[in-house]
Amino acid sequence: MTDQTPIAAEIPMPELRFGLADPKQAAGMSGLEQMQAVVAGQFPAPPIVAVMHQWIHEIAEGRMVFLGNPSAQYLNPMGLVHGGWTMTLLDSALGCAVQTTLAPGETYASLGTEVKFIRPVLAATGQVRCLAEVQSRGRNTATASGRVEDREGRILATGTTTCFIRQVG
Repeated sequence: MTDQTPIAAEIPMPELRFGLADPKQAAGMSGLEQMQAVVAGQFPAPPIVAVMHQWIHEIAEGRMVFLGNPSAQYLNPMGLVHGGWTMTLLDSALGCAVQTTLAPGETYASLGTEVKFIRPVLAATGQVRCLAEVQSRGRNTATASGRVEDREGRILATGTTTCFIRQVG
């Protein structure tokens, strides 16, 4: 992951419709094409995007950049943004990075995701960015790594995932 450029200004969450893509419509598409269809508004964004305020910002084969807006609605009893919010951001970006490598007729499931918290995320942190990149892609498994950073580029958390890849049908 080479992008070390700090986030210059907060980017608003795009206007999206939420739901699930029609499996028949997605069946003949690669994973990259499916992700591009979500960004283009041809497919709905998953409902979790509306709940977590985390969305795709940039997309390329084997690489994904998500943005997220932590806020007071995600605070835990200690006054920090709950770690699950950060884990969800990493899990989404890592999984979507793997999805961009899928051929038509392939799907994936997470086998495991590990997250390391480096700095706390606060409601006042402001918009964060999650960069995820596939490290290896085999016939049956793929691995990806990523990081969550604040607007100054400071690393807040890192994560890795391993995904099982299989043919649909």
